[in-house]
Amino acid sequence: MKTAFIGLGVMGFPMAGHLKAAGHEVVVYNRSPEKARRWTEKHGGAAFSTIAEAVANAEVVLLCVGNDNDVRDVVAQALPAMAEGGVIVDHTTTSAKVAREMAALAGASGRSFVDAPVSGGQAGAENGQLTIMAGGDQTAYDRVLPVIEVYAKAVRRMGDVGAGQLTKMCNQIAIAGVVQGVAEALHFAKRAGLPTDDVLAAISKGSAQSWQMENRWPTMARGEFEFGFAVDWMRKDLGIALDEARANGATLPGTALIDQFYAEVQTMGGHRWDTSSLVARLEK
Repeated sequence: MKTAFIGLGVMGFPMAGHLKAAGHEVVVYNRSPEKARRWTEKHGGAAFSTIAEAVANAEVVLLCVGNDNDVRDVVAQALPAMAEGGVIVDHTTTSAKVAREMAALAGASGRSFVDAPVSGGQAGAENGQLTIMAGGDQTAYDRVLPVIEVYAKAVRRMGDVGAGQLTKMCNQIAIAGVVQGVAEALHFAKRAGLPTDDVLAAISKGSAQSWQMENRWPTMARGEFEFGFAVDWMRKDLGIALDEARANGATLPGTALIDQFYAEVQTMGGHRWDTSSLVARLEK
């Protein structure tokens, strides 16, 4: 299938690489041309200097960019140039509102739009083991499923357009609470004079077990915060979730509090630290 991939950051770069390795015809575009050049040197394919050139006649256009406005900008440039009847798949984490806006624009031009945010971080993208939660028309989803399955371990359609983004909000809400719990447990163990490796071994096989505990406890204990998803990105995602909660009446007191904890981490200089850096705030 002829595909175009827009956005070659820490997630998009390996995701587009998996598509090329699977045999798809892949054209790429990145706002900074150097990343696109490095991608073609590694994977082959082609890169162009404009979005319109990159998506020309593409059947599937995949996005992994920064925020709502980035998505609006890319879609506006892509729709007139891509193949008629083509599908845009947005892997960016955005508001559900912008997903619905883009779906309406795509539909008016005879194309389709699927919101498909991902979970699994940089490691998941590199290993082709992402979890993808999608929203969109069933026919459009069925058409792109063989493409996005290339870099995913699990893909699920959650409903109409916007449902993928709403599910990603649930994901980030849950992660925030788990990371804060692990940070507090580790902080408590240190203050109590317990050997943190032994505490991990004792509690990580029972009901306290989580991916965050097993994978981040040791690095948190060493004060290492260079493992993927950055605090700045988490605050963007939590802001989206909190805005949606204000609109739908959900009560998220814990999420709102942890969002402010991340704001404190930012004031400590931790904008690019990974999300496990909540423990640094407790130990400062």
